[in-house]
Amino acid sequence: MVSTGVSHFSHDDCLGSVVCHILVRRWMCGTHNEPGHLKMHASEEEPKAPAMAQEETGRPVWSVMIPAYNPRADYLDQALRSVLAQDPGSDRMQIELVDDCSTKVDVASMVRSIAQDRIAFSANSRNLGLAGCWNACIGKAQGQWIHILHQDDYVLPGFYERIEAAASAHPDVCLIATRTFNVDRDGFIESVTPRVPGLEDGGNTVADFYYAVPISCPGVVVRRSFYAQHGGFRSDLTYTLDVEMWARVVSRCGGLVLPDVVAVSRQHPGNETFRLLHTTEGLKDLWRLSEVFARTFPEFDPRRARKAVCRQALDASERLSLAGDIDAARDQRRFWRQNASFGEKVRQCLRGVAQRIL
Repeated sequence: MVSTGVSHFSHDDCLGSVVCHILVRRWMCGTHNEPGHLKMHASEEEPKAPAMAQEETGRPVWSVMIPAYNPRADYLDQALRSVLAQDPGSDRMQIELVDDCSTKVDVASMVRSIAQDRIAFSANSRNLGLAGCWNACIGKAQGQWIHILHQDDYVLPGFYERIEAAASAHPDVCLIATRTFNVDRDGFIESVTPRVPGLEDGGNTVADFYYAVPISCPGVVVRRSFYAQHGGFRSDLTYTLDVEMWARVVSRCGGLVLPDVVAVSRQHPGNETFRLLHTTEGLKDLWRLSEVFARTFPEFDPRRARKAVCRQALDASERLSLAGDIDAARDQRRFWRQNASFGEKVRQCLRGVAQRIL
């Protein structure tokens, strides 16, 4: 994350000593506002299990499910071919693309041109959004293990082989993940997800998910039986629905994170993750996630999480300002003003004063 300076703040952002004085006076008089006035609350209901076929013998080991919406042809081609290169046969691997009512491209034709009839194609009757389409994928999955692979991500050679070996060695866990390269639009590596030592031998430790995202979607597979018993993705979360799911699986049924890097996540201006990272929608969703975690995990510290969200807003504001996206930067600053604690505002104010003096 970019370190935050104060060059993008104005006098309205309390960078003057007079404004600092006013803030302190308000605090002493008990008129300051604490976070909580944003209307962005998560549902308290447990997510429901998607409609799924009953258990039966002879299921394939794998269901590789690809949710898609107006996919870019070259990215989808790479995603599908990365799976086909490791295809053990239809008796062991179901591969299906689920189109969420694309409006700009003929996804069915794209799939046929790449894989003929090896990859099944189905389309939702209406656009369901992220959670709805992912849950539709779960409902259609027939395999023992479900891999939801996004249209612009892909896997590296050996992914399914290593996961299957790990599943045999750890029959009790319900989530297995590998580490993931994060690449840009052109496929150049920008970073890699960290090792998670607490889960490299399997376990139920979820602390690594509280304030960070240690694993990434293309590297994660989940047992079908877990979704059937504990529900699908939450529809009241958007940017963070995967993080909540991973924490839920690990806490209830155990998880394993391998140190191998055999999956790739692509960040580019056309995907949903990129868009959410550049708006306050992602910040509000992180706020909702903190509510869910606070209800679920007694050791989770919502104040720490929300402080980190506010800090992220400041970082994003500076980054967007430098990129020339003034409106987006202004929205991030507004989010910070509305939700940062009084102490955080005073500290930021004093940093600004110190920089002006020095």
